[in-house]
Amino acid sequence: MKANITLKLDTNLLREAKVLAAETGTSISALLAERLEHIVRERKSYERARRSATARLQEGMDLGWKRPSSRDEIHER
Repeated sequence: MKANITLKLDTNLLREAKVLAAETGTSISALLAERLEHIVRERKSYERARRSATARLQEGMDLGWKRPSSRDEIHER
């Protein structure tokens, strides 16, 4: 399902957008829709990666470290 929106742009920006759309053989509407889709996909991807990284941090990793049994063991030479 698609819906229309109203957008206010500076006249110079609109003129440049029309030129860009003409150069790429598309409409301003299609250019904006494609860019917005890209932004939304990027944000979803970022959020997914952030949640995954946060979960890994919460879970932690076994680095194989074992607490020394005594202070002398740490300073053993």
